[in-house]
Amino acid sequence: MRHLAENPAADFSQDTIWVVLGKALFVFVFLLVATILAIWGERRIVARMQSRPGPNRTGPFGLFQSVADGVKLLLKEDIIPKASDRIVFFGAPVVSAITCFLAFTVIPFGPAAKIPFTNITTPLQMTDLPVAVLFVLAVAAVGVYGIVLGGWSSGSTYPLLGGLRSSAQVISYEIAMGLALISVFLYAGSMSTSSIVAAQASGGRATLFGTTVDLPSWYALQLPVAFVIYCIAMVGETNRAPFDLPEAEGELVGGFHTEYSGAKFMMFFLAEYINLLTVSGIATTLFLGGWRAPWPLSAIGDGVLNTGWWPMLWFILKVFCFFFVFVWLRGTLPRLRYDQFMRFGWKFLIPAGLVWIMAVSFIRALRTQQVTDGQRYLLLAGLVVVLGIAFTGYLLQGRAEEQADEARRLVYGPELDPFEGGYPVPPMPGQTVRRSAGPVLAGRATVPARDVEAEATSDDEEVHGG
Repeated sequence: MRHLAENPAADFSQDTIWVVLGKALFVFVFLLVATILAIWGERRIVARMQSRPGPNRTGPFGLFQSVADGVKLLLKEDIIPKASDRIVFFGAPVVSAITCFLAFTVIPFGPAAKIPFTNITTPLQMTDLPVAVLFVLAVAAVGVYGIVLGGWSSGSTYPLLGGLRSSAQVISYEIAMGLALISVFLYAGSMSTSSIVAAQASGGRATLFGTTVDLPSWYALQLPVAFVIYCIAMVGETNRAPFDLPEAEGELVGGFHTEYSGAKFMMFFLAEYINLLTVSGIATTLFLGGWRAPWPLSAIGDGVLNTGWWPMLWFILKVFCFFFVFVWLRGTLPRLRYDQFMRFGWKFLIPAGLVWIMAVSFIRALRTQQVTDGQRYLLLAGLVVVLGIAFTGYLLQGRAEEQADEARRLVYGPELDPFEGGYPVPPMPGQTVRRSAGPVLAGRATVPARDVEAEATSDDEEVHGG
């Protein structure tokens, strides 16, 4: 394990009150502008995926469409339900909006750089903490209170269900996200974001065209399982498709913000997109080397592209690459059923995260500790026993699910006619859709063809008294 002295944290000793206020203003403006561009980019990308033009009327290439939407929301009538708790109803979107800005205060945009027209050198980061990543997780957890309180205070059924879904969703997927980050802490030896970026500075050296260069040491390459778990968990954490179940319009109209309109709805909307940028910034910092230029750009000019203001460009590009993946998922994958989504989090992601932590801890212990051959064999035997217990538990869990499915078949039947009640109903776990239900046209079961000749004969007999 690397010592903290090898991965020093950022130095803020030259920061004055004006520098701190300037950084705060920069973070605020950056997130607002990035949100406007992100909304425009999402609409354009999804439109291209669906073979349609997207926004192209307001401004060149439709760039001002997001600005027009913001002005429209500010000028819309602010409707307040009679059954709502007015104080909580007003405060919920404010909580969501404030917390989403706080999380970006500890994310580094770059190394120390000189402020133009001054002699002050300061890190391109508002602040840092020894437990900065835990601070981000805590702020994200507090932000969920805005969603839950917004759903509860609306005094309506659908928002309440959306708020409850969001709270259960965040609890389950925040556990998986935290487990994915533990292996990063073990490798970096710190929870400081600037120290984690410094720990990914070099993955070794190689000779390229006669020049010795540093190779990348991204934790996405060293810890691929943790990276995949985090990427899945951050989609569930931000309530984005295909995990947008708290807002599922097919089930909950609009979810927790059904009763909101005007500026308060805009705050929820803003918080969602800033949260996308936040989790993308955390993924970039912890797994993709942060603000460091990707290899081989980092080898140009003995690392000149990792100095000054260049690193901010690489950081923003990496963040928007993650954002493109969010949009790609929304445009291609269907929404999961809620019980499938929760089962996936609790029965797959969390156990996989626990097993991965044990494996990483074992490997790090062998690499960093002085152990004898006998101790090494004991550690290996213990790891085999733990993995055997985990595999046995997995088999027993599968057997229990099979028994539960069999019990459901006895209660609900082995097959389901999805259009029996007039509306399409998904099958219960363990059920299959009845193939003999008939063809489906435009979302409804087709009406059987009438025997026109027999009906005509019957009508003729009625007219002539036959």
